[in-house]
Amino acid sequence: YVRVQGGRVETCPISGTIQRGKDALEDAHQVRELLNSAKDESELTMCTDVDRNDKSRICLPGSVKVLGRRQIEMYSKLIHTVDHVEGMLKPGMDSLDAFLAHTWAVTVTGAPKVWAIQFVEDTENSNRKWYAGAVGLIGFDGNMNTGLTLRTVHIEKGIASVRAGATLLYHSDPEAEEAETRLKASAMLNAIRDASKPAAVGPVSPEKLASNQSRKRVLLIDHDDSFVHTLGNYIQQVGCELVTTRAKSLDALGGNYDGFDLAVLSPGPGCPRDFRVSETIAALIHQRVPIFGVCLGLQGIVEHFGGILQILDPPMHGQQARVPLIHPAARESKWKLFDGIKEESVLVARYHSLHATRAELPDCLTATMAIEDVVMSLEHTTLPIAAVQFHPESILTMEENGLQMIGNAVKNLTREGYPETSEFYQ
Repeated sequence: YVRVQGGRVETCPISGTIQRGKDALEDAHQVRELLNSAKDESELTMCTDVDRNDKSRICLPGSVKVLGRRQIEMYSKLIHTVDHVEGMLKPGMDSLDAFLAHTWAVTVTGAPKVWAIQFVEDTENSNRKWYAGAVGLIGFDGNMNTGLTLRTVHIEKGIASVRAGATLLYHSDPEAEEAETRLKASAMLNAIRDASKPAAVGPVSPEKLASNQSRKRVLLIDHDDSFVHTLGNYIQQVGCELVTTRAKSLDALGGNYDGFDLAVLSPGPGCPRDFRVSETIAALIHQRVPIFGVCLGLQGIVEHFGGILQILDPPMHGQQARVPLIHPAARESKWKLFDGIKEESVLVARYHSLHATRAELPDCLTATMAIEDVVMSLEHTTLPIAAVQFHPESILTMEENGLQMIGNAVKNLTREGYPETSEFYQ
């Protein structure tokens, strides 16, 4: 709340609130939303202007400065914007003068302070007691450090109480402000309610994530990619035994893929022919190994079955896109790559300079996702082969969706999916 050290007065006005996301990416989205909110900016501006005025009563002229503007602070349930203000005490002023000059924080009183506090006194049904007061220390050296009792649980005679409020402006939405108060109180209320619950268990091992059936053995063929180990991590998370081999070292396997339940063709630089991907696909089909391709893997599948690749203009590298599913192909997919994914368009990470087009896709391949004419996922009409033109393992693809797709590929692309005879067998 108010900190005084060696004559320097420091405060951090706090206003502007939004709920935390469920992961770091959603947090980033929420931060953008909060920073783009004119209403939340107005709230904090008022708080900081009043705070600067409070300091000007007891600080040297010209010493009151804003050190930080709309800085982000993360809490367990919410995100706040905070300013950072300092000033230097006038001669004859001490830490108690500084504290009293700021009472009470405008974020909980409103402004102009005198009239706003009188309104609170006349209107609220009960006094605030401990809420929005302060706790802290005053040192024998004259320094002070205090904090507001906002995110606080007050316990008296075995009864816990929690209070929360919101800053109201003319443009405030009453329902949103009510929701904000409940959000602010939620961490304390959860702590009270969950106090007697057992501690959460640690992460589940890949072995326990696997089904009751024996673990599937997956061959991950690495085309010199920089994300292959994260892709492998996801494959192991869905309960598989993983073997990763560089494409240029496949000869070490002696051309024998019988021990694998699925082959994953990784992303990579260059073109499929740089890694002889078509030869690899032919060998896998010959030995009835299902195939799941990612980016370069998809491109290699398209070329193997007679398709033509185009150069993407402009190329996409590290960019997020919302890609719609193609109906009915995606939902009636033979290999069920999108089972369990509720969205009709999926946020994904794009890293590619080459692409296949729906217009020039071979008849044996069906597009299941696309952006305009750019194929973003596909499957074979008769063989257990599917692929995506995006990175399911990237932070820009929602983790649960990436894991779901990989889990679906492992589950549904099976050796049993190969027909007894096919024109594609050599």
